[in-house]
Amino acid sequence: MNTDNSTLFETIVYGHSPCDGWTNNTEGAFYQLGNAILFLGYMGGSGAYGALYIFGFLTPSFLCHSLWGWWSVCGLDVFIWNLLLILICLAQVGFLIYRLMQDGLHSELSALYNAVYLPLEVPVQVFKEITAACENKVLSLAPEETYAVEGKTPIDQLSFLLSGRIRVSLEGQFLHYIFPHQFLDSPEWESLRPTEEGNFQVTLTAETDCRYISWRRRRLYLLLSKERYIARLFSVMLGNDIADKLYSLNDKLFAKSGVRLDIRLPSLYHVLTPSPLGSEGGSVSSPARGSQGDQTVVTVDPANQKPDASAAQPSQGKAPVPKPLASSRQPWPSDTEMPSGEDSTSLVLEDFADMTGSLMDYGSERDYLK
Repeated sequence: MNTDNSTLFETIVYGHSPCDGWTNNTEGAFYQLGNAILFLGYMGGSGAYGALYIFGFLTPSFLCHSLWGWWSVCGLDVFIWNLLLILICLAQVGFLIYRLMQDGLHSELSALYNAVYLPLEVPVQVFKEITAACENKVLSLAPEETYAVEGKTPIDQLSFLLSGRIRVSLEGQFLHYIFPHQFLDSPEWESLRPTEEGNFQVTLTAETDCRYISWRRRRLYLLLSKERYIARLFSVMLGNDIADKLYSLNDKLFAKSGVRLDIRLPSLYHVLTPSPLGSEGGSVSSPARGSQGDQTVVTVDPANQKPDASAAQPSQGKAPVPKPLASSRQPWPSDTEMPSGEDSTSLVLEDFADMTGSLMDYGSERDYLK
């Protein structure tokens, strides 16, 4: 066995005629150019871009060698081997470009990361998981195109506005705007549990050309259930977005009979009930709004209201009638006082100037925002 191995080794090393002498002739230009490109190619680094650099240089190098083998050496084997190497390098380059395109971010998504997620120190890989949940698709709305219609569009997704401006309205009445880098439907998302269903209570209409991303409800819930960090991130962003929408109501429209409030959460609402004519206490005005005395206050859940000690006890089987306010103006409660009977964010009320009855009587801005 050793004899056979030594024979094979001797055959490889000594089984050919030695060179009689070195020639001074150099190979052609294709051979020299191919080796120069090969030298530059092997100077590439690591990673996907480094591999793309290496194979990008190896491809023209082997092309030069194949041309050298075809025209100068006239060797079919030299040409075929270099041709195979060219095909392998081209396949590698194509695969690397495909991977980079899959891993890369859309220009709008990249701008979103730099503007919103980078200040929060969110890793790029986490952001890619978030955008993968929306299939890395950027959707668009034309001017006056509706994103949701009140009472009709189901709450089955969560969207984030990248550019443009969205108008929020209720029964044709303007409420507020949604600007870039805000959620379109954060109140609706928070108003429902994962197993609940509901419809929009407002209409969302694009005022300009809008671009946004959207997550399907079920797919996003699956992501949040698996990734605790992403769940906390969305919790913070949604909470901040809802707070911004509530504070934007400081620019609300005033009507003669009172204030139109936002009613974005379908599970939390107030009901206006006309006070019967000639009822106890009559109809009085809200001193804060300065409206003409025809308004009283009625809430959804009177049990949550703390009864006034001086108020008359309601009769059996009848809803309690609020005590009329004193004729003199009473000071607003301080901002530190908790509003009685309020359990969540506010909902939208229309202009009730032509209705008999009253609006909710809020003591301060903070009272109805609670």
